[in-house]
Amino acid sequence: MRILGIESSCDETAASIVEDGERLLSNVVNSQIDIHAEYGGVIPEIAARSHLEVVNPVIKKALSDANCTWDDIDAIAVTYAPGLIGSLLIGTLAARTLAIIHNKPLFKIHHVEAHVYANFINKQSDNLSLTLPKQQPSFPMLSLIVSGGHSQLVLFKNHGNYQLIGQTQDDAVGEAFDKVAKIIGLPYPGGPAIAKAAELGDPHAFHLPIAKLSGEYDFSFSGLKTAVLRAVQHEVGKDFTFPSHELPALVDDELRRNMAASFQYTAIKTLVNKTKKAFDNFQPASVVIAGGVAANQELRRQLREALPIDIEYTPIQLCTDNAAMIATLGYFRSQIDEPTDPYDLEVQPSLSMTAI
Repeated sequence: MRILGIESSCDETAASIVEDGERLLSNVVNSQIDIHAEYGGVIPEIAARSHLEVVNPVIKKALSDANCTWDDIDAIAVTYAPGLIGSLLIGTLAARTLAIIHNKPLFKIHHVEAHVYANFINKQSDNLSLTLPKQQPSFPMLSLIVSGGHSQLVLFKNHGNYQLIGQTQDDAVGEAFDKVAKIIGLPYPGGPAIAKAAELGDPHAFHLPIAKLSGEYDFSFSGLKTAVLRAVQHEVGKDFTFPSHELPALVDDELRRNMAASFQYTAIKTLVNKTKKAFDNFQPASVVIAGGVAANQELRRQLREALPIDIEYTPIQLCTDNAAMIATLGYFRSQIDEPTDPYDLEVQPSLSMTAI
């Protein structure tokens, strides 16, 4: 069964074709990072306009790269939640229209749940060269989902059967990376910029706090972000009233690298500690990480050291937003859900996984 996936929840326009929920046939991503980097973050109106310009060419290329025609496509899967409303509308409108024109079943996909399913892609066509896991994860499966908008621990008992056991109580970890990057004068997106700067820094140069919460598996990054701000203000000889947007001009390379390394180490330690606790208590058969922050090498290193089982990480190209994960989850959803009426599908920008 071949599924065409379409993703447009934020600032990537993507289309992909996946066969039987495991074999990647094509993966096309048009990124807007260069556009939004000028503004230090995603501008929703600009993102929506960019999706509108490229969505049809991206879908056409995904079909071409997979050497498929519409006769070869069995169903369409599209992100309908969560995300920027304008961005979501462009992708869903394209998917609904194509489903009607080509008489294909349409499956609505939750973006955050789909990130987990990037880990189920373990085969690829000959024209692709990704380093994929050798096998699909086993259930019960513990998933750490970490991105710019989400930080949560989810226990999957089976496809479509899962329990949210922990989540951030304030900032998502990816959002914290972006905010700390601004404080120390690194570009957007903050995750890759901090990771690169941290390679030359001392992760123990600053002793930053890990939040203590009543929720056994919950996270908090707001206090860590504030601790970074206060430490940088102190290091450059300013008090807490000094504006954060004026700090980058006073931060030298050594401070920038050491703070990047210290923040990254502490943020990742926060995630790993809670994941280890959940692993010890639930004893899952497999553990996966998902979302843009799953590309972070320090996270992969710490998690590998903390857990007693082998973890097969999906390639970095499938950690950030893509349509391969949408198509993959689309296959498994097609086994348990009825198709959505393309005339009735509406986007839900703030829908939680627990509300599906």
